[in-house]
Amino acid sequence: MNMEKPGDQPGPGLHPGDERKVSAAVESVVQLGQTVVPATESNVFCLTIIGQIEGHLMLPPQNKTTKYEHVIPQLVAAEQNPKIEGLLMVLNTVGGDVEAGLAIAEMISSMSKPKVAIVLGGGHSIGVPIAVSADYTFIAETATMTIHPIRLSGLIIGVPQTFEYLEKMQERVVRFVTRHSKIGEETFKELMFKTGELTRDIGTTVIGSDAVKHGLIDEVGGLGDALRHLNGLIAERKTTQGAVVQ
Repeated sequence: MNMEKPGDQPGPGLHPGDERKVSAAVESVVQLGQTVVPATESNVFCLTIIGQIEGHLMLPPQNKTTKYEHVIPQLVAAEQNPKIEGLLMVLNTVGGDVEAGLAIAEMISSMSKPKVAIVLGGGHSIGVPIAVSADYTFIAETATMTIHPIRLSGLIIGVPQTFEYLEKMQERVVRFVTRHSKIGEETFKELMFKTGELTRDIGTTVIGSDAVKHGLIDEVGGLGDALRHLNGLIAERKTTQGAVVQ
């Protein structure tokens, strides 16, 4: 007679090892809302810039954030990995810390591999320099980008040096954007200091085709367009490298 204790074997219908699979499936549902996640080896690294860009101070736990201390090591790894041939950057951000955002933008622009960005939903504030740091940029037809002057939060010492520092930081943003896009400095500053469009604030919100018209973004398009263009840049880079080696 088999005298097995309850717990000696998995529950009804479960074989050894199935419990781990069930646990993984439950975790997938909790984290991603689906049981099966498409897994494929890709030569493209997808970087998502979402929510608020977190700087040196930690934001409240209920905020969705992009942390620069997470993004920068990923970019270094993507640059070093020979299997990664291109970077696809997807933005839906409200902006955030200026220095952290500029650090991410500078890292992306200095990568040697082809880079394509797509703005979905929004690429506001310091998200603008991050978007234009790619080699080629797309924006969804309904996506928006808010351009406004830099603001300081927290305790501000009301001395001339504070405002000089603020102006210098703002010039860094303007120089970066105009250097990495087709928009002119005069046009960008005009959008930045426009009054009457944003409630209780100065600046401009540009939507889809308007961002392209101003020269901020290269083209209106979606995910398929972005991947198609990135694959073209990757193929072009391979051809160029092959010609140099020969």
